[in-house]
Amino acid sequence: MSRFKEEEIGTRLRNGESAPAPPTSNAVMHAEAASSNSCKPHLAEQKNGKRTSDMTLEEMYYNSQYDFGDDEDDDSDWEPSALPAHDVMEIPKWFCLNCTMLNIGDDSHCDVCGEHRESGILKHGFVASASCREGATENGVHASDGLQDPLVQSIASDNPTAIGFDERMLLHEEVVMKSHPHPERPDRIRAIAASLATKGIFPGRCHQISAREITQAELLKVHSVENVEAVEITSRVFSSYFTPDTYANQYSATAARLAAGLCFDLASAIWSGRAKNGFALVRPPGHHAGVKHAMGFCLHNNAALAVSAAKNAGAKKVLIIDWDVHHGNGTQEIFEKDKSVLYISLHRHEGGKFYPGTGSAYEIGSMGAEGYCVNIPWGRGGVGDNDYIFAFQHVVLPIAAEFDPDFTIVSAGFDAARGDPLGGCDVTPAGYAQMTQMCCALSGGKVLVILEGGYNLRSISSSATAVIEVLLGENPKQNVAQVMPSKAGVRAVLEVLKIQLNYWSSLETKFTKLQSEWGWYTLEDKSKLKKKIRLEKQVPVWWKWGRKRWLYKLWCKKKIL
Repeated sequence: MSRFKEEEIGTRLRNGESAPAPPTSNAVMHAEAASSNSCKPHLAEQKNGKRTSDMTLEEMYYNSQYDFGDDEDDDSDWEPSALPAHDVMEIPKWFCLNCTMLNIGDDSHCDVCGEHRESGILKHGFVASASCREGATENGVHASDGLQDPLVQSIASDNPTAIGFDERMLLHEEVVMKSHPHPERPDRIRAIAASLATKGIFPGRCHQISAREITQAELLKVHSVENVEAVEITSRVFSSYFTPDTYANQYSATAARLAAGLCFDLASAIWSGRAKNGFALVRPPGHHAGVKHAMGFCLHNNAALAVSAAKNAGAKKVLIIDWDVHHGNGTQEIFEKDKSVLYISLHRHEGGKFYPGTGSAYEIGSMGAEGYCVNIPWGRGGVGDNDYIFAFQHVVLPIAAEFDPDFTIVSAGFDAARGDPLGGCDVTPAGYAQMTQMCCALSGGKVLVILEGGYNLRSISSSATAVIEVLLGENPKQNVAQVMPSKAGVRAVLEVLKIQLNYWSSLETKFTKLQSEWGWYTLEDKSKLKKKIRLEKQVPVWWKWGRKRWLYKLWCKKKIL
């Protein structure tokens, strides 16, 4: 199988282009076919009629989109050439660079996020204007300028915040051209790097640690041989899939080892004092990868490997805070029996209907480690800053303070950010900044933030930049002075407290106080339910279940509201 030339790859990546596709050849096709049997256990076919919790991230992503696929009817007798040319009209369509959503027509702006069709976001990050073809910069610096400049790096080496980044992670991308761009794409970290460069943060105020691939021995401290070998074998295949939404190409194994190695070394550097804190600007993400399996865009579990590094360096207790909108089922699986690691996750759950379906408040750990798994599941979408900060104040920080960690790792997915096509939530950069500031008060400031999800380039780049500014010592630009959570948010927090107070003594007074202050706030729906029950008793059974049942429902709704 032919390899790309190093010089060509480097030049194209620095120019913000995708890596060139290798030339198609019989050798490549035969290699892919010969390797298919060895990869067979890791390939999966999409199935129709799935429950939402069984759907992959990619299926959820595409579910509401237009379908321009071929008609399944037999058109063998249809001759396009017989139609007059003037009767054939091609519908123009294009995919937004920012959010990858499908747009129909010749409009210059995305119908979903408003981004310009030829936005400058990959050159200037979120600082680029969303409505213009080329956005202005703050200081004229581009993401590709200075990343490899030794003078800039030496100037930045005295700064306390370390960044883990390597351009070779951009080579991990989906090879097979489908009807829609894959949301986990190289542009995600390219846009963040562009934002940091434009604002003079990196290169400049942060220093970059040297990248290396994690060793097999280090991987086996977290993953099974099955996982390590399954990822490694993809380097010999042009294109492969672990699940319908988790792809790999011939460079994916290297990218996954680089991402894991950067997280491992960042944790060691922070623990030793060579860096005050750090941000791992890495991909592929990791928190869905379990002991044996790769799934949900994730190959190796970066956060788990960072925990391994911190414990090797001397940390006795490690805290993981996961604010990705999806539950980190892989991370929970790895540590659910380990009392030295406290895993706290805030995520959409909706009774198990939101991907990956795990993360109920009743999943608390096992085998003597009960209480060391804390899940804060949101019952709906649209959750914003107030609910997240409310949960931090009443659940995350009290439990973390009682646990008293030596080291803190944040699995920072930004797919709960406003405008994300997968998350459907409403957290702003100011909200992420405030949560980061609260995390920095733990474990003596020894904090490593690891990039997980996030699929709107403007949201992910602005949110990541806000987080790194806090790591550098800046205060959040906006403080949420008065937190007014939603009813669903209060209900979720009270449920978690009621479960976890059996394991954390500091929560008992917190739960009692919160129930007295906010309990009334969640009772309104119950009163409506009681009124509905009274109304139902007034209506004859034959009308309730008869042909005019819909009239009855409308009548009840009008009476209740």
